[in-house]
Amino acid sequence: MKNFGSKLNFIFLFVVVLILLFGNDSYSIDQGKEVSIDSGDTAWMIVSCAFVLLMTPGLAFFYGGMVNIKNIISTMLQSFVALGVISIVWVLIGFSLAFGDSFYGIIGSPLTYFNFQNVTLAPHPDFGSTIPFLLFAFFQLKFAIITPAIISGSFADSIRFRRYILFMLLFTIFIYSPLAHMTWHPDGIFRKWGVLDFAGGTVVHMSAGLAALSGAIFLGKRKKIEEKPANIPFVILGTGLLWFGWFGFNSGSALGANLDAAIAFANTNLASATSMITWIFYDRFTNKKMTALGACIGAIVGLVAITPAAGFVTLGQSAFIGFIASIISNIAIGITKKSNIDDTLDVFPSHGVGGIVGMILTAVFASNVGLIYGDSSVFLYHLITILITIVFTLFMSYLLLKIVDSVLPLRVREDQEERGLDASQHGELYN
Repeated sequence: MKNFGSKLNFIFLFVVVLILLFGNDSYSIDQGKEVSIDSGDTAWMIVSCAFVLLMTPGLAFFYGGMVNIKNIISTMLQSFVALGVISIVWVLIGFSLAFGDSFYGIIGSPLTYFNFQNVTLAPHPDFGSTIPFLLFAFFQLKFAIITPAIISGSFADSIRFRRYILFMLLFTIFIYSPLAHMTWHPDGIFRKWGVLDFAGGTVVHMSAGLAALSGAIFLGKRKKIEEKPANIPFVILGTGLLWFGWFGFNSGSALGANLDAAIAFANTNLASATSMITWIFYDRFTNKKMTALGACIGAIVGLVAITPAAGFVTLGQSAFIGFIASIISNIAIGITKKSNIDDTLDVFPSHGVGGIVGMILTAVFASNVGLIYGDSSVFLYHLITILITIVFTLFMSYLLLKIVDSVLPLRVREDQEERGLDASQHGELYN
């Protein structure tokens, strides 16, 4: 049938919607369970969900302002569309793979919470004992949404939109969910090792940065590299929205309105502030201009680096983490620019490297168990976890990209790249 392939997306969605309709129960509270919902914790977690959701459109502005003007709509949509695609995938199977009954500490059973079965209004003792389990599941959804959106910055100028959607779906199932399970599930192997990742240094930022690196390697260099940001004010706006949303990202990971949330809030702000100022001062130290773009990238790197440590370190240590991460990521971007790796928006040096630095320094400074307290076991397990995450994510990302490309080519044609993705993929133009 002519053009049948272009109709498959809609047909597949229709089937999924029917599964959601007929395979889902009404909201319920487990029979026989005594329910104790803390209204303050629940209110804070609802607000945190909204905060983290805002990060995705914030990322859209951040990325959209950095690309060439002929790709701004496509780039922003690659972030924004994750809100739709990942929400459906998460309810259907993603949450179950991440937090379902454990298979060897690596991945959850797809049947435990398939189609949100057994995701009730009653609290779950392992996943927020004072808030509805349903709320926990949707809080985790926001993390799953922004992770593949972060990856999109690596190939913002060169990927076909439908192929990106397919890759995003596969990434969530086969990479994000296992990493979330290993890190945050009580039976996950990383968690059992004592690995500390308060809000996603490994699960979100390392996985996104490493997948972005795989994408850059797989797709190769663009035919014509034009580093002319479309709209710097968009970048500043996006940074502000991301910074704002990050308070929900980190403080919300305390799963309640408690002391850990307050600590994470303070550490998040100071790390980002220190990283931003460090970036522009280091640029001036190396005889570069102090740019708005640099300030924004620096702020984001600080937010990335403090994410795994947010609830485990002091205020001064958070400033140090922001300082070190900013310098290392700045240097990493310089190295990447001189290499043959065409990471369009420097996702790996920012998120991948920033996440690695954050995980290492978490193991150094974490209260009572960090290296500075004389305990080397947590530090050692963090290094092992980082190594496993690097190997697993690079290999799996490349494999998934290969699979998607074998079905339909990932890269746009040369003439489409020249016209811009806004026109060639969406028939729209930014004026």
